[in-house]
Amino acid sequence: MQLEILILGGTRFLGRFLVNAARKRGHHVTLFNRGNNGDIFPEIEQLKGDRDGDLQVLKGRKWDAAIDTSGFIPRTVSKSCQLLNHVNHYTYISSISVYKDPSKPGLDEQAEVHTMDNEEVEKIIHGTAGPIYGEYYGPLKALSEKAAEKELPGKILVVRSGQIVGPYDYTDRLPYWIKRLSEGGEVLSPGRPNRPIQVIDVKDLARWVIQLIEQNVTGTFNAVGPDKTLTMEQLLKECKRVSGSDATFTWASEKFLLDNNVEPWGEMPLWIPEEYPLPGAEKPWNGFLAVNNKNAMNTGLTFRPLSETLKDILDWEQNRPQGHERKTGIDRQRENKLLKEWHETNK
Repeated sequence: MQLEILILGGTRFLGRFLVNAARKRGHHVTLFNRGNNGDIFPEIEQLKGDRDGDLQVLKGRKWDAAIDTSGFIPRTVSKSCQLLNHVNHYTYISSISVYKDPSKPGLDEQAEVHTMDNEEVEKIIHGTAGPIYGEYYGPLKALSEKAAEKELPGKILVVRSGQIVGPYDYTDRLPYWIKRLSEGGEVLSPGRPNRPIQVIDVKDLARWVIQLIEQNVTGTFNAVGPDKTLTMEQLLKECKRVSGSDATFTWASEKFLLDNNVEPWGEMPLWIPEEYPLPGAEKPWNGFLAVNNKNAMNTGLTFRPLSETLKDILDWEQNRPQGHERKTGIDRQRENKLLKEWHETNK
């Protein structure tokens, strides 16, 4: 049965693949966004507006399902749900950042999530529709989940995604590693090689979300991958193999990296210290990349081979415009300096 699906967003990263997955299944897709990427999917109807202000273009229209990829604060999620109260199914793309205590491996959907009082929320979101990153990202996502369920009780699918990877990944985290490994040479690598890492291919995520919409599945699911333990060393070695490089790995201790002010997750992508808490945290986030995904797998979430994911990213990376600004990753000159210092202190 063909569904009429509205995607709020739809042109940046996950939205692109949701469009592709829905159309592949024969569904009709409409996009609602600010029109900043109108050259993407020119053949699809794109309704222009601002979800924090001008939603007029949505009035009087009907869809079977809506997918919210761009809701970062409770206010905008509430507004969208109120206007789309006719839909049978509403998917809210959330994040594993909602969990209050990411120090514990194996977090499932019943784990406690962040909250904030209304006064603090209003102070933080005043004058913006988001996204708001840093310490407030998780709490605002958690409150947005609640806002959606309040407006559309029994119709909400909450997808708490982990690190989504694939072509058009604007975070540059895994793209940094595949590019760096493809360049070869000695590579500064963070912490313990066998620490766990979780990533989910955007194609797997999109296909699964559309499948759940077709089945009218509601509830909350952790969307992380893969289906078995993946270590940082395995990930980087596969990057090396796929890119055919001669790279070698130098695993520097967490203490050395932190003593040299190497920023976890940003300057050193996909690294969160196991031995030390992040600034403002009481304990290391040893559960953030070790989340329980059994419920999602039981509803049909499957995973492509890691090599296919990395090949897709490498192909995209090699065709990106020269000189584009990267959001994450360590400068090559600084990397070489740190490698030299590491060797000198570990003779």
